[in-house]
Amino acid sequence: MKLWQKDIQVKREVEQFTVGKDRELDLLLAPFDVLGTLAHTRMLHAIDLLSGDDLALIQQELKKIYHEIAAGKFSIQPEVEDVHSQVELLLTQRIGEAGKKVHSGRSRNDQVLVDLKLFIRSEIKNTVEGIQALFEQLITLSNAHQDKLLPGYTHLQIAMPSSFGLWFGAYAESLVDDLILLQAAYKISNKNPLGSAAGYGSSFPLKRQMTTDLLGFSALNYNVVYAQMGRGKTERNVSSALASVAATVGKMAMDACLYMNQNFGFITLPDELTTGSSIMPHKKNPDVFEIIRGKCNKLQALPTEIAFIIGNLPSGYHRDLQLVKESFLPAFQELQSCLHMMTYMLQHVQVKENILQDEKYLYLFSVDAVNNQVLQGVPFRDAYKNVGSAIANGTFKAPDNVTHTHEGSIGNLENEAIKNMLSEVISGFNFAEADEAIAKLLEQD
Repeated sequence: MKLWQKDIQVKREVEQFTVGKDRELDLLLAPFDVLGTLAHTRMLHAIDLLSGDDLALIQQELKKIYHEIAAGKFSIQPEVEDVHSQVELLLTQRIGEAGKKVHSGRSRNDQVLVDLKLFIRSEIKNTVEGIQALFEQLITLSNAHQDKLLPGYTHLQIAMPSSFGLWFGAYAESLVDDLILLQAAYKISNKNPLGSAAGYGSSFPLKRQMTTDLLGFSALNYNVVYAQMGRGKTERNVSSALASVAATVGKMAMDACLYMNQNFGFITLPDELTTGSSIMPHKKNPDVFEIIRGKCNKLQALPTEIAFIIGNLPSGYHRDLQLVKESFLPAFQELQSCLHMMTYMLQHVQVKENILQDEKYLYLFSVDAVNNQVLQGVPFRDAYKNVGSAIANGTFKAPDNVTHTHEGSIGNLENEAIKNMLSEVISGFNFAEADEAIAKLLEQD
């Protein structure tokens, strides 16, 4: 079944090439297609395009289909083109003529748009939950190991003293900034395109604000042409936010790989969380961190891939946009798996103590030595030369302790302030409003 099919049979080769992976990917959109149809048919009843009896039949059956999808009992048949066709086919088979009326006033174009936006909204919520879990683990580790020093590097050369408190806390704060981008993407996505139809509206007196409220969208995509132009643009914006999260997680995975290296030896993992070599019996490979790094690098390439697909398209719908789904829809699960595994690995990470007692880290404290002289009244440039000379002639002695006390330094991590920033950003998503609308839409009459 195809919603656009007339009396001409399309060549099999053309159908296979154009449908591509749509049936497989549309399973991810299935529950959201049902939600969009629940809202749309209520609106059709409100403008007298559906009778009360037809509406009751449609609503009851759609809710059954929704629960079948949740139970894994829904599939798209080989002869059916996409999820929109499958849902309408099931309705027609089960309730008869009323099922043929649900497409009035919409196109597959605004159907897939609303499916995508509801999917994005749901998956951003899941992603935020994964980010929060990783954030909490990072803050816990930062507080637990705040007094354990490790070397800081610039140009991969020994630079200044750092700490595990700073290292873990840095990635926690990075996630806060990533969430700000993700919140912007959420706000762009949380707008209703239903009623834009093929991109030029409808001659039916549609009540677009009604479907907006029923689906818990924060606003409309008002201009119907722009609603259609949002296809591709929305995915690019969201993928940019996902890429920002991936960049943070991927960088930490790279740090972890380095820090597990025997030449660093700053952290280690239990044997059961590492893999071995088929030839070298001593190996403990950080494969999980390496896979996280690789997946996150792929995710960072996604905005560019989407930009190339949509970059030369004029306004209006074009079939090229279907290709965006192939990389975009699975991206959420990829990132969420990385967040989950990073959190899991960090729950078992073991931190080495007394790292800086090694003689090779002596010069980490050169800046502290310069600063100590400045605090005693020596001009900075003279103090710099004094310490440099001591290093050159082998008489340099490191200070007895590290006294970094300003905000955000080794001795003053400001983790509570970072936690407060996270809470403020999280509150701006307002997931509850959307959840309440969907729960109400699915209520049994």
